[in-house]
Amino acid sequence: MPELPEVEVSRLGITPHAKGQTVTRIDVRQPKLRWPVPETIKNIEGQPITAIERRAKYLLLHTPVGYAIVHLGMSGSLRVLPKMAPPEKHDHVDLHLASGKLIRYNDPRRFGAWLWQEAGGEHPALSKLGPEPLTDAFDAEYLLVKANGKRTVVKSFIMDNAVVVGVGNIYANESLFTSRIHPQRPAGSLTAKEADLLVATIKAVLDTAIKQGGTTLKDFTQTDGKPGYFAQELQVYGKDGKPCPVCSETLKGVKIGQRATVFCEKCQV
Repeated sequence: MPELPEVEVSRLGITPHAKGQTVTRIDVRQPKLRWPVPETIKNIEGQPITAIERRAKYLLLHTPVGYAIVHLGMSGSLRVLPKMAPPEKHDHVDLHLASGKLIRYNDPRRFGAWLWQEAGGEHPALSKLGPEPLTDAFDAEYLLVKANGKRTVVKSFIMDNAVVVGVGNIYANESLFTSRIHPQRPAGSLTAKEADLLVATIKAVLDTAIKQGGTTLKDFTQTDGKPGYFAQELQVYGKDGKPCPVCSETLKGVKIGQRATVFCEKCQV
């Protein structure tokens, strides 16, 4: 948390304010994030932001000389504020824009990151990522090929960024429930029909979450400070011990890969 929808919502939120704007200054108040903020991040000063992309859960702020890589970690968020807005606790990075606005990065747990990559290269953090789930590259045929012979449980499989990026814990729970697939099944046991349904469901769940502004459980807010509303759509995540919304059986909660997993033993097979 934040997961792919929250990061995409952040990208959509800052793009109208930042794209085409020149960065006049970057203030790094706390360089000790998940990885130390490199001195080369200063290369963004004086550069126009030509594009803002998302790759997995990374935001890429492109300029002619390279791009800044922003990861929100577990508790990070971006806000668009007036340039004179005083920093508060956990406000670690400010990106000042020629428009008079700034993009402020807040991260209480400091598990996020600000990195830099010179133009013409690919940062190691991005080099081994699987396809984006909302693109045509992620389809049932691809999923079946990757799953073939895999004994890894299907929930861990679809959360593996080398398989497909951005299917975080919340959305893996929801997608498997909607697809009626038991999260502890081996990935290699998926049938062609199940793979087709699972891919379609992952795309639909993520798309709906983005349209709802993401999911706010604890820390995440949109760039305007508002929460994400997908939490109201959750069917099983965080609801172990409660009735299944389909059959009314009690939902079961277990740990898979140290992540909270909730499912219905009757509906999911």
